Amino acid sequence: MIKKILTLILSIASLLTVFGQEVKSEQVINDSIITKLNDGPYIFIKDNQLIEKNIIDGKVVSKKLQNNAYDTIYKPEKSVFNNVMKVAALSDIHGQYDLAVEILKNNKIIDKDLNWNFGKGHLVIVGDIFDRGPKVNQMLWLTYKLEHQAKAKGGDVHFIFGNHEYMIFLKDFRYVNEKYLAVSKLLNRDYNELYGEDTVLGRWLRSKPTILKINDNIYLHGGISEEFLAQVDFDIEAINNTMRQSNGRSKEDMKTTDFYKTYYGSTGPIWYRGYFKNDLDDEQISNILKQTNAMHIIVGHTTHDSIVSLYDNRIFGVDSRIKKGENGEILFIINNNFSRGTKEGSRIKF
Repeated sequence: MIKKILTLILSIASLLTVFGQEVKSEQVINDSIITKLNDGPYIFIKDNQLIEKNIIDGKVVSKKLQNNAYDTIYKPEKSVFNNVMKVAALSDIHGQYDLAVEILKNNKIIDKDLNWNFGKGHLVIVGDIFDRGPKVNQMLWLTYKLEHQAKAKGGDVHFIFGNHEYMIFLKDFRYVNEKYLAVSKLLNRDYNELYGEDTVLGRWLRSKPTILKINDNIYLHGGISEEFLAQVDFDIEAINNTMRQSNGRSKEDMKTTDFYKTYYGSTGPIWYRGYFKNDLDDEQISNILKQTNAMHIIVGHTTHDSIVSLYDNRIFGVDSRIKKGENGEILFIINNNFSRGTKEGSRIKF
């Protein structure tokens, strides 16, 4: 099954592929942006049939796939892992596919053909693939492919949901790249519906966690605040299940109780910036780590020029401005030793 999936994914790497006889042109919109648009694939599930749609030079083309071409059932992913010898983490890619690929290649996470090259290691994307940049869909499919390849090699890829993933699910399109508004128009769906529950990527996305623990380290997009811990019993699996279940709820519904403030507010796990903004003292950090049974917390969301460490290397911020498309870094944790991997592939120890 994995070989079939990888073969299909590799075959759609180029949007200029000539499709088979099943392909049919569905619509053409004469618009200065849309006529130059290339994007896809989007795999829809309709009556147990898989329909692949691509946009090529402003035209929507579709074809039917074999029913077993992609998995259509994705169970909630495991949230806790032990005995992992090497981990790499980066965040806030925001559609900057080309830069992310450059960083991953130069740091030998993937090879020149964009295949998994990190062996039994784990790669963690600490939130925010969505929004801002022009190649969100490409980054999602690369992550999807690498996840399958890594598992086959004894490794793993983890995509943690950040605030921008949840914003899309809540139909908050303020930061969506103009390209994807055009894609939505062509495919006659709201942007969030391109990743709805009737799509392969949508079902895959809904299996993702908000908090991850590998060895003694916790990964999440925003951070764990004292306020959050005062409201919620810290159980990673329970928190992840709660966040997954909230995906189908509206903001208005969630705001009828304290739920929205607790989980989606400024002190919640996807929006918190307090490690960098609130001047916390060592005792507060120690208490957070004690209550979460962690040695370190690795977060994204708050942007820096490079990966940073605070509080005697107990908190790491891995949002290294990849979103701008110019530079960025990746954090390595190998045998409990922390280092920064630069865009060029050199290592700088903490």
